[in-house]
Amino acid sequence: MGCLIGVTALWAFSFSLIGVYLAGQVDSYFAVLLRVTLATLVFLPFLRPSLLRGKQRLALMGLGAIQLGVMYTFFYQSFLLLSVPEVLLFTIFTPVYIALLDDLLFGRFTPIYIVTALLAVVGAGVIRYDGVDSGFWAGFLVVQGANLCFALGQVGYRRLAADLPPTLAWHNVFGWFFIGAMVVALPAYLLFGNSAALPTTSLQWGVLAWLGLVASGVGYFAWNQGATKVDAGTLAIMNNALVPAGLIVNLVIWNRDADIPRLLLGALIMAASLWLNHWWQQRSQVAVS
Repeated sequence: MGCLIGVTALWAFSFSLIGVYLAGQVDSYFAVLLRVTLATLVFLPFLRPSLLRGKQRLALMGLGAIQLGVMYTFFYQSFLLLSVPEVLLFTIFTPVYIALLDDLLFGRFTPIYIVTALLAVVGAGVIRYDGVDSGFWAGFLVVQGANLCFALGQVGYRRLAADLPPTLAWHNVFGWFFIGAMVVALPAYLLFGNSAALPTTSLQWGVLAWLGLVASGVGYFAWNQGATKVDAGTLAIMNNALVPAGLIVNLVIWNRDADIPRLLLGALIMAASLWLNHWWQQRSQVAVS
């Protein structure tokens, strides 16, 4: 739990750093590539290939490709379409995706998730009721792509860790996670990157270095380790703790002129959808018992 709380505080600043200093100024594909490369360099010296079998290495690389490589590609694009508070609010559904993935794995179907998703769209519309356009909804969908990748990575990591020895030295194998992310980030930059939009200031380079070495390198290792030591309910709650933490940082430091009442109303509707989802899950558990 301590790992999750610490990383939540760490990542609370990442949203604003990306939105204020990188989005629209530095090519998003380059930002993702550099961030993943730096994180890989943090763990590469500790890598011990003999600790995992071939399939296990591929599984960890696959999780890194999804949770970091693909997720970052979606995530950085969202800042070109939405404000930082909007990106933060739209990340609130990651716990729902975690539940949906559990349903998929265990062959279940829960209709209530469709209702909560529709309620979420209403909340999104409230936030931008006088300026909703195709770009806004595209941004909403892009964030959901990032949420789904992040949820899939967490669920997959927990499953993989359950099948490995509890004494495994994870810092000696976690490099495979970032190598998997590189498999996505490098081709994405080579295919879609804009070499004319590289960082131009020491501040931008410094932000990227911080995000790569600390927020990604240390952050993802600590977060995923914490995810294996708590139950799924606690993990879901901690996913949503990122939202208020990031909003507080952004609104207090960088975005004092934001339309707070509208943001709060939209957030309230979105939170209601999550409460409805939680209530249904609790009700279902009681019915089963």
